[in-house]
Amino acid sequence: YAPRFVGYNQQDAQEFLRFLLDGLHSEVNRVLVRPKGNNDNLDHLPDDEKGRQMWMKYLAREDSRIGDLFVGQLKSCLTCSSCGYCSTAFDPFWDLSLPIAKKSYGEVNLIDCMRLFTKEDVLDGDEKPTCCHCKARTKCMKKFSIQRFPKILVLHLKRFSEARMRSSKLTTFVNFPLKDLDLREFASQNCNHAIYNLYAISNHSGTTMGGHYTAYCKSPLSGEWHAFNDSRVTPISLGHL
Repeated sequence: YAPRFVGYNQQDAQEFLRFLLDGLHSEVNRVLVRPKGNNDNLDHLPDDEKGRQMWMKYLAREDSRIGDLFVGQLKSCLTCSSCGYCSTAFDPFWDLSLPIAKKSYGEVNLIDCMRLFTKEDVLDGDEKPTCCHCKARTKCMKKFSIQRFPKILVLHLKRFSEARMRSSKLTTFVNFPLKDLDLREFASQNCNHAIYNLYAISNHSGTTMGGHYTAYCKSPLSGEWHAFNDSRVTPISLGHL
């Protein structure tokens, strides 16, 4: 039961999906007794082995058919500008929230958004972290990559933004392929399981103050697309996606 979703106030579709998947995962978690946490230092291991062991530690606590389908692993690298040391961290993810790229000309596509998400970011000023190697609080470069791709990848476009104490919605059209979305360039290691076919879209129409959600879904049997608008289900052509 989730009181925050009660009533007719506008809610976030991504938050609802996460809540739903988390609830299903908890109900069918294969782990009945979770092991006690430990603080094993894995920094001496090669990155791929460290990522593998972190994944096994996650599965020792969270293991379900839902997770088998939807959970991937994100790798973050933090490089110190002072000593050059690169520290890595590995975290599970259920979806990826992508910033919407800006272009002075031409259309924006999903790969542009993925490249912006994985672009190296400079942490400086108040954001400067303390290097775990040289112990200096200094400028660092942070970069994301995908260590392990899930079987079903959920991508969330960050259309709502806060600027000057006001919320706004980005209406930029983001183009995406219906088949063979190749994300191998964002993998942290050699990966042959990073090509996806689109099968569902959640749409929001309206503003930050109010709106309406609809969905487009592809039938796994017929391969045809349908539009879902409350209780109404109608066929839809590929040109309307």
